[in-house]
Amino acid sequence: MKTRKSSTLWVCIALVICLISSIGASLVQTNFGNVTVKDLEWETASGHKMSALLFVPDNATVDNQAPAIVCSHGWYNNREMQDLNYVEYARRGYVVMSIDMYGHGNSEVIENGTWFNPENNANGMYDAVQLVADLPYVDKTRIGVTGHSNGALASRMAVIQDNLSEDPLIASALLVSNDAVYFDENGDYTNIFGTRDAAVVACQYDEFFHRVEQEDGTMSAPRDYIEQNTAQSFLQFGVDPEGLEQRESYEIYKQTMDGEEVLRAIYNPEIIHPWAHFSMNVVESSVEFFEQSLGAPEPIEASNQIWIYKAMFNGLGLIGFLLFMVHFTLMLLGTKCFAALKTETEVVAREPLTGKAKTWFWLSMLLGVVFSFAVYMFGSGPLGKTMPKIFPQSPVYFIGVWSLLCGLFTLLLLMIGTKVTGRNKQEDNGVKISGKKLLLTIALSLTVVIVSYGLVFVADYVFKTDFRLWVLALKAFNVDKLPIALLYLPFFLVYYIANSVAINGYNHFKIGKKGKSNIGLLALFNGLAPIIMIVLMYSIFAITGHLPNETVSWFGGSIIGIWLFPMVIILPVSGWVSRKLYKATNNPYLGGIIMALVITIMMCTNTLTAY
Repeated sequence: MKTRKSSTLWVCIALVICLISSIGASLVQTNFGNVTVKDLEWETASGHKMSALLFVPDNATVDNQAPAIVCSHGWYNNREMQDLNYVEYARRGYVVMSIDMYGHGNSEVIENGTWFNPENNANGMYDAVQLVADLPYVDKTRIGVTGHSNGALASRMAVIQDNLSEDPLIASALLVSNDAVYFDENGDYTNIFGTRDAAVVACQYDEFFHRVEQEDGTMSAPRDYIEQNTAQSFLQFGVDPEGLEQRESYEIYKQTMDGEEVLRAIYNPEIIHPWAHFSMNVVESSVEFFEQSLGAPEPIEASNQIWIYKAMFNGLGLIGFLLFMVHFTLMLLGTKCFAALKTETEVVAREPLTGKAKTWFWLSMLLGVVFSFAVYMFGSGPLGKTMPKIFPQSPVYFIGVWSLLCGLFTLLLLMIGTKVTGRNKQEDNGVKISGKKLLLTIALSLTVVIVSYGLVFVADYVFKTDFRLWVLALKAFNVDKLPIALLYLPFFLVYYIANSVAINGYNHFKIGKKGKSNIGLLALFNGLAPIIMIVLMYSIFAITGHLPNETVSWFGGSIIGIWLFPMVIILPVSGWVSRKLYKATNNPYLGGIIMALVITIMMCTNTLTAY
């Protein structure tokens, strides 16, 4: 009874945390009630359903039209990833639309590879521009576009389509973490932006862009981008820069073209590609550029930023969600329906390992890290080629197969370990489970995940916020994502169940002279391979200016390095969750199933879907 009361208290605390998260994030993104947020879905001019968030500041009226900015996320992201921009632009008086590009978020999935065909209007970016231009409180002569990575590509393509329009709509473009167009079809320097203002944010450690082939056939480092002729031509408004004075980053250059003053700028922050959508410096540069270009109705110093507080509140929501999920599970164990899964006494750790068991523990842990490292870093190419057409999300497939193989390797190590050490043959470690108890475990897992995700949907419906921190995001989603999640679920079930069985059924022992819990050590080893990979890849990048795969093609890759960042948090947390639930149930499957469900949904609702 005491445990149930404690769990109920923690559930209440978690609910309060989630509420504080939602209210706080909402207050920031509405500029404390001065910006109206609208969740839009509409049939676009290109004939597809698009989803977007629209931010309308109080200063924007029919009689006092405001400039507008359309924002886009990059590949494998969604509209909420532009929160740093839409918060800061809207509080400065711009009307802002943050879109889900087609195939992302709640926008329609379109045919694979057709995203930037003219008929799809720059993957929806130009569709959004056309809608914004028709809003009665928008000054259609002052519309800007910006995006991160492929969102910058969408912005660039929208400009190209706008060039063909009899009534051009785009006045300004900011490309973040992507290149401009430097050459025409004849190989001559060009200016696709014409008399529009344009700027580029070129990260010095961008994993994909801002490289130029040199005379010796090698590629320049992205940190040297500002010195390349491509960048210099952009700053010189599209002419051949040979013989001209070199221009610098963080300087806005002006030139009169067709009677108009036109701006060009390059910002060159010392960050990596994904950090550009979580950078105060990038926000400062973008705010300064658009103020110079479009004119801010409510000018505020560019360094004065509040979006970071929204990020903090959103991150607090992740903590609240996690606490709720764990303690709601423990609370339900005290109910009549799920009481059969609860142990009468809390499971305690076994005595410290000695002899063969201790030796095998350390050896198996190291083997697990090596296997995880090798499959991820050297297997990315082969694994990517194995994806059947039925799977529409390549990132989830790659992470899923990697997880599956690591889960199977974990089970192999457990089988070898029991034979080598003779441990756990007679122990009641919960690994043997009846069919009835397994079904009850599945029912409890589904109940917990459905109710926990209900908090995410409430936050979305009432406050138009979600729970996220940089690349970790729990967001509301449409029902079409559930069949996709079911496709990938088996991959993650194998890993998270195997991992929970290993951590709890076989490796729940005391450690050290004081007999402390070993979950901290096991959680560290869960995330050790991703940590090592990230440190290795980005240390080489920082020292040489190039990622290792730029020299050795079979070693790692640009995008798979980025996909590792959330795993550094997810994998250790999964160990903690499974241990917490195991101690109350002597059931290693419960935590594994819950984590597999949550991670699968999280991944499948935050990436590109392409059939």
